[in-house]
Amino acid sequence: MNSNSPSTSTGGPGSADSTAPRRNSKRPKYSKFTQQELPACKPILTPKWVISAFLLVSIVFIPIGIVSLFASQDVVEIIDRYETDCIPLDSRNDKVRFIQSPVDKTCNRSLTVRKHMKQPIYVYYQLDNFYQNHRRYVKSRSDQQLRNPGNEDDTSACKPEDTAHGMPIVPCGLIAWSLFNDTYDFTRNNQPVTINKIGISWKSDRDHKFGKNVYPKNFQNNTLVGGARLDANKSLSEQEDLIVWMRTAALPTFRKLYGKIEVDLQAGDVINVELQNNYNTYSFNGKKKLVLSTTSWLGGKNDFLGIAYLAVGGLCFFLSMVFTIIYLVKPRKLGDPSYLSWNRNPGGR
Repeated sequence: MNSNSPSTSTGGPGSADSTAPRRNSKRPKYSKFTQQELPACKPILTPKWVISAFLLVSIVFIPIGIVSLFASQDVVEIIDRYETDCIPLDSRNDKVRFIQSPVDKTCNRSLTVRKHMKQPIYVYYQLDNFYQNHRRYVKSRSDQQLRNPGNEDDTSACKPEDTAHGMPIVPCGLIAWSLFNDTYDFTRNNQPVTINKIGISWKSDRDHKFGKNVYPKNFQNNTLVGGARLDANKSLSEQEDLIVWMRTAALPTFRKLYGKIEVDLQAGDVINVELQNNYNTYSFNGKKKLVLSTTSWLGGKNDFLGIAYLAVGGLCFFLSMVFTIIYLVKPRKLGDPSYLSWNRNPGGR
């Protein structure tokens, strides 16, 4: 061995081949994770795998879509739009003036049940072109005031509905001030139909967002009245119409639960509705609808979910058939190097 060759010892502290990290080194401790040496799966998408995947998606999605559509078709809905019909003919040229006047706004409507409706039947009011998601509107509330009786003066975020005659408003803010105030009374065969308004709001809202010891004060006591009034002898956690309204909607067309009818309605029944057309949607060209609806195991009436599943499943089935035909008519050898660009003849046809 040449005497000038470097030492082959690996045990010395200055050895170049030592793999032990230095004491002050910032190099991470060796592991398969830090060195990216973990086993990895690198699947090759062969035609058979692609066709099988599309077929599997179609086999799963198409039955789900069909079942969803059938469930939606089982839901029975009665929708009655009334904001124009409940304005007298001589006042329809100035609807805003009529709705702001103190005249009687009672309106009678008749709803015919086309198909048997099993209880519980949910009564909704639907508003169109009402933007509850507007930034200033959503922020105009005081959650601390709604929860705790000691925070009545916490109205800084509620302007312009923060105080009335120098006293704080409870509940304050534009959301509470604009509370929906149309009312509905139902009769069938001259017999009243009871609407249950207990349990129409989220339990979490009643228990955690609205205090059991917080009572309305100075509400709708300003010159301009926005909507419904509240019972001053009931705590906010008991006033479920308010709780439902204050869970603001994300879209300009929305439904909110008014109550539940807990008797069956038979096909051919005529439901007479005596409603008070009080809520002003005419200032912003809004629409008002009364909705009676049953539910299925999937929820309310919604054809979109079933259509979406069918569309995706049908598209995947179509693609699987196209790829199958291409694979059978013009097969291609997997990994054939002749398809590489540098293996092709530029002048070839």
